[in-house]
Amino acid sequence: MTLPMSDPTAWATAMNNLGMAPLGIAGQPILPDLPPPATRERPPGCKTVFVGGLPENGTEQIIVEVFEQCGEIIAIRKSKKNFCHIRFAEEYMVDKALYLSGYRIRLGSSTDKKDTGRLHVDFAQARDDLYEWECKQRMLAREERHRRRMEEERLRPPSPPPVVHYSDHECSIVAEKLKDDSKFSEAVQTLLTWIERGEVNRRSANNFYSMIQSANSHVRRLVNEKAAHEKDMEEAKEKFKQALSGILIQFEQIVAVYHSASKQKAWDHFTKAQRKNISVWCKQAEEIRNIHNDELMGIRREEEMEMSDDEIEEMTETKETEESALVSQAEALKEENDSLRWQLDAYRNEVELLKQEQGKVHREDDPNKEQQLKLLQQALQGMQQHLLKVQEEYKKKEAELEKLKDDKLQVEKMLENLKEKESCASRLCASNQDSEYPLEKTMNSSPIKSEREALLVGIISTFLHVHPFGASIEYICSYLHRLDNKICTSDVECLMGRLQHTFKQEMTGVGASLEKRWKFCGFEGLKLT
Repeated sequence: MTLPMSDPTAWATAMNNLGMAPLGIAGQPILPDLPPPATRERPPGCKTVFVGGLPENGTEQIIVEVFEQCGEIIAIRKSKKNFCHIRFAEEYMVDKALYLSGYRIRLGSSTDKKDTGRLHVDFAQARDDLYEWECKQRMLAREERHRRRMEEERLRPPSPPPVVHYSDHECSIVAEKLKDDSKFSEAVQTLLTWIERGEVNRRSANNFYSMIQSANSHVRRLVNEKAAHEKDMEEAKEKFKQALSGILIQFEQIVAVYHSASKQKAWDHFTKAQRKNISVWCKQAEEIRNIHNDELMGIRREEEMEMSDDEIEEMTETKETEESALVSQAEALKEENDSLRWQLDAYRNEVELLKQEQGKVHREDDPNKEQQLKLLQQALQGMQQHLLKVQEEYKKKEAELEKLKDDKLQVEKMLENLKEKESCASRLCASNQDSEYPLEKTMNSSPIKSEREALLVGIISTFLHVHPFGASIEYICSYLHRLDNKICTSDVECLMGRLQHTFKQEMTGVGASLEKRWKFCGFEGLKLT
């Protein structure tokens, strides 16, 4: 620095030569073009610098005038040997002061050696800086620990409520809660905890069995709730479908308005911008209408796919469901029978124990023991009667199950016979095609005039073969209407009347229940022809 420090532009000129930021802006970053000066290793939290090479005649006021441009100075410790220690308020001020290292300083215009010097600025290790840095680090660590603890407490799942220990009083309370729908979940959790703790023993087995039985009674309620929710869902689907159809009707009306406005009678009276807006609106409305229409058609398609037109499959499915229901009922009756037998054995053991204790105790306890004995005998008799009823129901269910199995075997045999007859019919058709008679004569002499009538004859024959006791013409046509709504009852009856060797009509019933039924007689007619 060749300019005196009294010149106000001297410091600005030196800072510009150094390439540092403008004066008076605290914390302004130093430009990266300036190479960093050679220094020792920086101590942690350093706010103090060592300044050497000061002029011998330099005063503390001159040092403050030079270095206060780097930031606020807290303290200056000046030595008699041309060096000092300067402590700044912030750490970034030390970085600014380091860039003054290597500059020459001269006091005024004097050329005396005592008025000149070469500055050397470096990091200084001070106990105050280290103490403040350690305090700051401890504070940051405390804040981090507090933040982590709050985060762990926020993410920690809530603790489950404590479960009381088992006793007769608590058992009666839990049994009452099990009967209440609103307190069922809490009571079931308590019961599960008791069973897992091993509270079940010979003395408390009956209490636990009654609580388990109460829990089992809620199965039907839950099934009914599920059915109610499914019903609500179906109703919501129906409402959604109706609302969607209403929206589609309104969209159709809006599109019709756009189309009518696009006709020449009204179109010529609109401006060019209005015509453009109407065209854009019409296109958007048609796209939205098509999307909603596809959604509605998809819903209807799903409903149609759920319906089954094959009656034989429905019969077999109903048989299988009934059989599975009977099997499940039989298994449930078996389990209940076993549980009742075990409970009966437990009552017998208690009666025997009471009989043994009766001979040992004094006569004063006889009335109470006799009353308990009578109650146990009555309970034993009731359990025996209930066991007999369960056994009878079990036998009935087994008989029904065997009957269903026989019916299933008969249906399977009928299906096999149908398959054999279909194969025989196909072979007969193949042999008729290879016969010596020409095709034109057979077509003219055959009562079947088209391929559609041949398909109807095949479907009706299969249907009547499944119904060996015959079926009325209305029942047959209702089955055919599932396949084609255009089939007429009179045409079907006329076609069956022409095929006398394949179908025959009989009167069944007596009095008011008299009705005409059609039967399949193709196999007898085949022998006659």
